Amino acid sequence: MKKSLKLLLDENLPKRLKDILSPHSVFTVRDMGWNGITNGALLKLMIENRFDAFLTFDKNLRYQQNFKKYQIPVIVFNAPDNSFHTLSGLTNVVLKLLESELPSGPHEVK
Repeated sequence: MKKSLKLLLDENLPKRLKDILSPHSVFTVRDMGWNGITNGALLKLMIENRFDAFLTFDKNLRYQQNFKKYQIPVIVFNAPDNSFHTLSGLTNVVLKLLESELPSGPHEVK
């Protein structure tokens, strides 16, 4: 497996996903004290704090942000809802994706 990555879970994801995404170092927006920060500012903070990837349920992020400016991979959960039960079923796909060299920008998992 690839080295442990530093991941950030968006406010719209259940914090219990942290446990399933180990052995990576997973933080929530709340853990970082970044609640309510807009996506552009959040991506900038992530780069400054050396995060490796951002996980979100926000399907519009790809249209709202310039990923040439923010060089960070974003994993977007595409599911009927953002419940732990639903999203935990996608974590194997996420972990597999994280093993690859992800280019910056959005990567959808469903």
